[in-house]
Amino acid sequence: MRGDDSISQAPPVLGLVLAGGHSRRFGRDKAGINVDGRALLERMVDVLGRVVEEVFVSVRADQIDEALRRRYALIVDGQPELGPAGGILAAHAHRPAAAWFVTACDMPKLDEATMRRLTEMRRPNKAGIGYRSPANGLPEPLCTIWEPATLDAFRQRAESGGSLSARGMLADARIELIDAADARTLANVNTQADLDRLRLDGSDG
Repeated sequence: MRGDDSISQAPPVLGLVLAGGHSRRFGRDKAGINVDGRALLERMVDVLGRVVEEVFVSVRADQIDEALRRRYALIVDGQPELGPAGGILAAHAHRPAAAWFVTACDMPKLDEATMRRLTEMRRPNKAGIGYRSPANGLPEPLCTIWEPATLDAFRQRAESGGSLSARGMLADARIELIDAADARTLANVNTQADLDRLRLDGSDG
């Protein structure tokens, strides 16, 4: 019975799709890139919504009326110059008691199975759970469940002028790391060449 109480009292997991970047390297808004007939942002909100209670999209203030983004529940990142940290901290401020499953809109191969594995293996008494980057073995911050205490520590670090590296924060917090079944699911699109390579590999729809 005690175990059931522990599960019921765990902070809820909400979804956050980061879509407030300027896409400078790509040259146009990555959120609207069409893959298999759907915009990348539309696809990510749909897939993440299958594994968490509610999904929000992180945007800059000047994006709230953009046709694609305004279809979703938005959290405005008041400090977009901070990169992913700004969006993550804005989500924490929006719902401080929640755990946040953070993803980026530009990961065309990130699928439900890869996300669901994190929610199923989540232990709320830990700092969080995420995937080990196949490139360097460090945490992949854009497919990670951040627990509230870790987010609060990140907020305190930011307020004290510390590092705003999301990856560094997760490494310091020693979140639980697992390996992805397919490293391609963690690939993001920064340039047209990245997108072309993923399309050559075959898209996952």
